Amino acid sequence: MEKGSSRSRRTFKDYLGITARGFCMGVADVVPGVSGGTMAFILGVYEELLDAVHAVNARFLRSLVSFRFTEALDRFPYRFVIALVTGIMVAIFSLARFFAWALAHHPVYVWAFFFGLVLASIFTVRRKVTTWTATEALAVLLAAAAAFVLVGAVPVETPTAAWFVFLSGTIAICAMILPGISGSFILVIMGKYEYMLHAVVERDFLPIIIFGCGGILGLIFFARVLRWLLRRYHDLTVAALIGLMAGSLRKIWPWKETVETFTDRQGAVKPLIQQNVLPASVSEEVLLAVALGITGCAIVLLIERLAARRSTEKTKD
Repeated sequence: MEKGSSRSRRTFKDYLGITARGFCMGVADVVPGVSGGTMAFILGVYEELLDAVHAVNARFLRSLVSFRFTEALDRFPYRFVIALVTGIMVAIFSLARFFAWALAHHPVYVWAFFFGLVLASIFTVRRKVTTWTATEALAVLLAAAAAFVLVGAVPVETPTAAWFVFLSGTIAICAMILPGISGSFILVIMGKYEYMLHAVVERDFLPIIIFGCGGILGLIFFARVLRWLLRRYHDLTVAALIGLMAGSLRKIWPWKETVETFTDRQGAVKPLIQQNVLPASVSEEVLLAVALGITGCAIVLLIERLAARRSTEKTKD
């Protein structure tokens, strides 16, 4: 897959850049409400990621089972995958504890920053649609409405049995590669976000492995569907993804009011139903949150400008 293409001529510096993109995806995946797929999309590695997953086919698996590793790797972009996954894992294991603390003590700041990221990404991703028609506009509206309803779903408590952790991984990974729908938020809805975050923080590897196996299964099947849609109906699919991103903004609005609470298995009182509100007054917290939101927007716009410049330079070469 990489062999014989421009991707096979990547330098060590190029792969460091891919690792950095993976790190950004990992940061997004840690926070419920922000999609790692969104980050992959705006960082320019989304379709290559889907191609890499598609390369895990029957022929690839037969080569592995037959111990023909050279033949298997020749058809698989392993350098790209290793670089990207390394960045994702470093982000998840290094920042899980920080985000657990930040979401508990400064949720407004966290949500404000990521609100800015997602808002700006909507405007950058829309340029990937080559031709806007009434069909694409309708796809945006329908996808936005679906995401708006989905992210308003009420989280529930669920079993911690291995089968359900595996199922959670399978479903969450599908959301993680969809721009706009956060895999972490799907875990919140399924009642497994704090459970998995605690497993990462405490280095409890058994549920992590079970979750990961479910994720691999879901990724292999779902990524193929997305790849097919992007190749056959590119503009329509991208328009729908933009709608998902727009609808997800409901979840990550920084200021919320708790309407109803519940008591979890450990006896802690937690929000069950929340509604978005405007800040009561212009305070230092509000100003800092707005500044963080603007920073998030600026980061996305800067990344897009750098990516566009790099694409132009490659075209000239």
